[in-house]
Amino acid sequence: MSDQVDIPVSHALHGDGVAVITIDRPRRRNALNLDVKQRLVDAVQALNADAAVRVIILTGAGGYFVAGTDIDEMASMTPTSHTLGATDLVFTTLRQSSKPIIAAVEGYALGGGCELALACDLIVAAEGARFGQPEIKVGIMPGAGGTQRLLRTIGKYQALRMMLTGEPIGAKEAFACGLVSELCPDGAALERAAALARTIAAMPPLAVRAIREVVLLGQDAPLDTALLLERKAFQLLFDSADQKEGMHAFLEKRAPQYQGK
Repeated sequence: MSDQVDIPVSHALHGDGVAVITIDRPRRRNALNLDVKQRLVDAVQALNADAAVRVIILTGAGGYFVAGTDIDEMASMTPTSHTLGATDLVFTTLRQSSKPIIAAVEGYALGGGCELALACDLIVAAEGARFGQPEIKVGIMPGAGGTQRLLRTIGKYQALRMMLTGEPIGAKEAFACGLVSELCPDGAALERAAALARTIAAMPPLAVRAIREVVLLGQDAPLDTALLLERKAFQLLFDSADQKEGMHAFLEKRAPQYQGK
């Protein structure tokens, strides 16, 4: 069945250094197929290359984030077709983005949709949103970070409950588990994500990058190694013009003007 949608993924710069990527497949509740995945990769890469962009928001149209991966397309796939099609590339691209990505989640974030959100840096969820990894119900398992990202985010016991039962959890429970950064009223996820994005975009870009790099690299490293990474990154920022500007602005009681240098 055709989606009858010309552009299932679009992206636009909204000013103040914030860009928004929108998934729009209304008849499939924004389910991921190979075309959507490649378009997402292209959008993230384009925005990473755009000097005017400092923070990216990923969201879905029509009251849904992503209801899962397109089963119609996936049912006939083989191990070889997964490998040749690089079906996990979009998740790797999100995780390796040079700029922060905020997921703005309304409605369903299931299967690949939950993994897509987990690949982002922050998750803003509407109170009515639902997160889940229901792959087991169709004879498979999470394959784009679900088992490992959930484990590291909410712990073994909650992660296994979600994956072995396939049952979703509501946004409030997800927030209590540490899966969601912030809750907001239904219909307000994009607006709240944009406010967070503007706040981050106004921060010194080198410090933003350093914090993300140390957190992402350090989360799976031994504590002593992670602390060393943190200390080195901290010290290197004292060579930046933004460090000088930020501290002088603080002492002079004025707004800083960061240049990312």
